[in-house]
Amino acid sequence: MSMLLGLFLAPLLAGLIHRVKAFFAGRQGRPLLQLYWDLARLVRKHMVLSRTTTPVFLLGPALSLVSLLACLTLIPLGGPALLRFPGDILLFLGLLALVRFATVLAAMDTGSSFEGMGASREVAIGALAEPGIFLSLAVLVVQTRALSLSGIWARSGPELWSRAGLVMVLVGIAMFLLLLAENSRIPVDDPNTHLELTMIHEVMVLDHSGPALAVIEYASALKLWIGSLLLSSLVFPLHSGSAWLDLLGGVGVVFLVALAVGLVESTSARLSMLRVPQFVGLSSALSLLALFLVIR
Repeated sequence: MSMLLGLFLAPLLAGLIHRVKAFFAGRQGRPLLQLYWDLARLVRKHMVLSRTTTPVFLLGPALSLVSLLACLTLIPLGGPALLRFPGDILLFLGLLALVRFATVLAAMDTGSSFEGMGASREVAIGALAEPGIFLSLAVLVVQTRALSLSGIWARSGPELWSRAGLVMVLVGIAMFLLLLAENSRIPVDDPNTHLELTMIHEVMVLDHSGPALAVIEYASALKLWIGSLLLSSLVFPLHSGSAWLDLLGGVGVVFLVALAVGLVESTSARLSMLRVPQFVGLSSALSLLALFLVIR
């Protein structure tokens, strides 16, 4: 059930973020279901492929989507994950790294200088973000003595917050900052910009069209859902004794995270490229501080 919810509700997060931004700007904004309609429109279009590309160009979006679907099976929502075993955290981190590798590889395959520029920026930011994700999960592992995402979910909750509230706050802030960075949101990147020299993620998909672009857009929505779900299930889990209430509570926190993303994008501006590493590095610093507090 949790995986089906992720598959169907992931595009709704983008619509919610756009409506929040429209509210702060005094506009009506896009419909909540706009991304669903955009995906349906892209699937019906023909793909235009450059003569310089190889099969790697189409393999990138497909591999990214498959990796994110595998990630979705590892994250608990209202109950243990569909796939769980000791050490599944390492598989989860590896799959996220594979998503970045596939996207960068497809961008480089075009031979475009612009997409190569975006790929280099993506790799640079990823090199700063991945330690933060690893450290955040390491803090939760030490706190809960669990070696799987489902185990962390089972042992998190009010009791953990009561004895390690400061640590959980630091981890929550770090994971939210990483959510913004990993999903190319303001203040790290602007997903709606059309200026190639300022783009990071969007510049890497300029040559994709039709069904391939639909896969990329859906994978981006799924990655945002996974990042929000990670916060919901590991930092703010609900253990009410009822599986349905826990499920609804987890989904509710996911949408609250999306509201927070929209609020940040409505009240802040994009950082200059030179300050982006400092922003991403802040998440790693917060995670490292939380780890020091745990093992002191």
